Amino acid sequence: MQKLELTQEWDKVFPLSEKVNHRKVTFETQYGLTLAADLYEPKDIHGKLAAIAVSGPFGAVKEQSSGLYAMRMAERGFVALAFDPSYTGESSGEPRRTASPDINTEDFMAAVDFLSKQENVDADKIGIIGICGWGGIALNAAAADTRIKATVASTMYDMTRVSGNGYFDSEDKEESRHAAREALSKQRLADPMAMAGGVIDPLPDEAPQFVKDYFDYYKTERGYHQRSGNSNDGWRVIGTQAFANSRFLYYINEIRSAVLVMHGEKAHSRYFGEAAYKYMLEGKAEGYNVVGKPNPKPENKQLLIIPGATHCDLYDGGYTELVGKGEPKNLIPWDKLADFFTKNLK
Repeated sequence: MQKLELTQEWDKVFPLSEKVNHRKVTFETQYGLTLAADLYEPKDIHGKLAAIAVSGPFGAVKEQSSGLYAMRMAERGFVALAFDPSYTGESSGEPRRTASPDINTEDFMAAVDFLSKQENVDADKIGIIGICGWGGIALNAAAADTRIKATVASTMYDMTRVSGNGYFDSEDKEESRHAAREALSKQRLADPMAMAGGVIDPLPDEAPQFVKDYFDYYKTERGYHQRSGNSNDGWRVIGTQAFANSRFLYYINEIRSAVLVMHGEKAHSRYFGEAAYKYMLEGKAEGYNVVGKPNPKPENKQLLIIPGATHCDLYDGGYTELVGKGEPKNLIPWDKLADFFTKNLK
């Protein structure tokens, strides 16, 4: 395992709860990459507990939303692990900020490996949470790994669908995909290390509301972090090239374990979650060019739409004013998530 230089002081965008213990840990994937993570545990542990691995949003780090989710689940009695994906944050991998449908799915499964080996964890009671782009990756992991007994996809993006089809499938045609492939092919020779895709700064007045929401989380004291690609210079331009030619939710209609898809009523990304949920149940949905069989266990699948919530409200609960000011809206139903995992991690 590679030795990582981990930050030891508390540098999250949220305060540490007095109800949990926290420590930095590392674990290895089957590709030889070492991932950095924060392990949150209830202060009073009796026997072996159910555990949850958390990652996302795409381009974020464990000091942001995923760490908050893990800590809140630990407050409710779970051992919870928030990890930086391969090539991201404090985890290993060069070049930085690179993604892969296969490697990132393995990140979740390696997290399950790690949790399964902990003395205070029941290896038969492990779930995962994927936020934003990692919601789709979480569903792919659940389809691949039967050790995952319960999955939450929160405010999810389907990274393969948006990479290949554009937003709202506006570029779902051969000509558009060919042009994008041609540009990426040229980019590999022109400058394979070029970065792009960080949240735009300064923010134009005419920016769409969802871009303003991203800015309010990633670029202000509410959620800014120095290691987050979304907060800074983004992602490698060619770093997500493999997503455009993949469709990693192909087999989610065969997930037998429990799944909760949670989305905001006003989220621009809501269509990703609703389509994935419909395809998971019925084997067909808008935006999916394949038709599969209905799910063999539809009774343990849920779609939860949070009234009034935008995409970024489900990162940290949201605030009534911009720059994380005003009153917390508290739109993440922590107790409902805990109930879902308690019911399905038996």
